[in-house]
Amino acid sequence: MSAPAPREVVVDIRDVRRIYETGDIVFEALRGVSVQIMRGEMVALMGPSGSGKTTLMQIIGLLDRPSSGTYVLGGRDVTTLTENERAAARNTDIGFVFQAFHLLPRLSLVENVEVPLTYAGVPPRERRERALHVLARVGLDSKARNLPSQISGGQKQRVAIARALAGSPTLLLADEPTGNLDTRTSEEVMAFFGELHREGTTVVLVTHEQDIGAYAERVVRVRDGVIESDTRQTPRMAAPLRVTG
Repeated sequence: MSAPAPREVVVDIRDVRRIYETGDIVFEALRGVSVQIMRGEMVALMGPSGSGKTTLMQIIGLLDRPSSGTYVLGGRDVTTLTENERAAARNTDIGFVFQAFHLLPRLSLVENVEVPLTYAGVPPRERRERALHVLARVGLDSKARNLPSQISGGQKQRVAIARALAGSPTLLLADEPTGNLDTRTSEEVMAFFGELHREGTTVVLVTHEQDIGAYAERVVRVRDGVIESDTRQTPRMAAPLRVTG
């Protein structure tokens, strides 16, 4: 029997340091961090306030640059990209889901989902079809013409997930995605992330909540700017997502 094919590395960070300087004050937020994330993994990035996990998340999401070290995303070295190239890579390679949803209040749900596709130059008919498809995926196609003010917090997060998925990104990066949600709605959202993971989506979940980190198959803990531990676990299973609108 032949050996299984090796899993593809999506995120490959090697010896990354991030130093912030303010006047005479020098703060090293990351001190030689190395981590790999494979395609199809669901990884929880955890750590207390000031641990460096937010800085690491920002570097993974191309929102910040390392002071030294290398970062290869989907086989491409993104360490030395120009700002325009980084913006383009963020739009095509990374889907973002944030705690605050970041939906544009004057746009309908389908128009919100279309925003990254517009920046990517997708033609109008195709981007509308893709936006409606991912809204259906999260059970909100019937509310496509609604405004964000007309839906619940849990539904807003589902729209944010749909927007993140619309461009078929290499990596889905979720930063405290349940921070504004009640317990039941949090479970529903995490159930959906679990479904995406089982379908092969690569998910990096940034959280300080143990209950949320339990849904991941791997937990990377950051403390004092270094990787404190990197462990695998049996992920917690949530109740199925209710997609009735």
